[in-house]
Amino acid sequence: MRHTRLYRDGVLEAKDFPAAQISEYLQQPGTVVWLDLCEPDQADLEVISDEFGLHPLAVEDAIQQHERPKLDRYQDHYFLTAYAVRLDPGTGQLTTSELAAFATPRALITVRKDPSFDINGVVERWDGSADLAGHGVGFLLWGLLDYVIDGHFAAVQQLDEALEGLEDLLFDERPHSAEVQRRSFELRKSLVVLRRLILPMREVVNSLLRRDLGLVDEAMGPYFQDVYDHVLRATEWTESLRDLVSTILETNLAIQGNRQNAIMKKVTSWAAIIAVPTAVTGYYGMNVPYPGFGRPSGVVTSTLLLVVLSSGLYLLFKRLDWL
Repeated sequence: MRHTRLYRDGVLEAKDFPAAQISEYLQQPGTVVWLDLCEPDQADLEVISDEFGLHPLAVEDAIQQHERPKLDRYQDHYFLTAYAVRLDPGTGQLTTSELAAFATPRALITVRKDPSFDINGVVERWDGSADLAGHGVGFLLWGLLDYVIDGHFAAVQQLDEALEGLEDLLFDERPHSAEVQRRSFELRKSLVVLRRLILPMREVVNSLLRRDLGLVDEAMGPYFQDVYDHVLRATEWTESLRDLVSTILETNLAIQGNRQNAIMKKVTSWAAIIAVPTAVTGYYGMNVPYPGFGRPSGVVTSTLLLVVLSSGLYLLFKRLDWL
C-alpha cells in the first residue's frame, strides 16, 4: 500500500504515481514529494534509504515497534515518531497507531506501522489548506502533526465526558460502586497511555519551531504555534483528568464507607428495638410469681411495655437519623 503526491510550486500536480518516478521529479526545480508506505519490510526501506540517503539508525527505528514519540535530527534529514489514538467511549479502551516520518528539504516520507492509521484524514487536512502548499515540506509536516494532535485532543475530551458520567453515577440513589470502580480503572489505564504519548509531543513541536532547523519557514510558524498550543492544552487536560480519576476513586470509597455506616446504624437500631420485646417477654415468661402473675393485668402490662418501649426506641432512632 503506497501513496504518492507531487507538488510543484505549491500546486498539486500528480498523485498515486509509481514511487520509481520520485527521483526524476526531485531533479526538477520547485517540486516537493510525499511518499507513504504501509507496513514496509526491510527491503522496502533499504531502497528508500539509498534513494534519499537516510541514516541507518532512523531506518531501524522506522521498522521497530513501540518507539517513543520523538524528533531526531540527522545531517540532511529529520526522523519523527508519533502516534494517532482513538478512544472507544463504550469500553474506555484506547487504540494507538504508530507512525514514523522522514523529512528532507523536498520530501516527506511517512511509514505507517499498521494500516489502522487513517492517512486519508491527513490528506484531507492538506487538501483543506491547499493555499499553504507553497511552503513545501513544512506544510506537509504541519498537516500530519495537526491531524495527530487533534486526535489526541479529541481523545482527552472523550475521557473527560466519560469521567463526568462516572461523577453522576457516584451520587445516584442506586449504588453503582462496582461499575464506578471498574470504569475508573479502565479510564485511568487509557489516560496513562494517552499521557505517555502526548507529553513528548511538546518537545517535538517545540523543536520544529526552532528557526535553525529550516523545516518551518516564517509563514508556517503561526500554524505550528497553534499545534503547539493544542499540545499544551491536551497535556494540561490530562493532568487535571488524572487528578479527577483519583478523586473519583477516593470519593467512591468514602461513599461506600458512609453507606456501610448507615446500614450498620439501621441494623443496630432494629436489633435494639427487637431486644426490648425479647427482654419483656423473657421477664414475663419466668416460671416464678411476679406482679400480675396469672392475672389479665399482667398481659396488659407486658403488652404496654412492649409497645411503649419499642415505639420510644423507634422514635429516638428516627430522630437521630439512624433509621
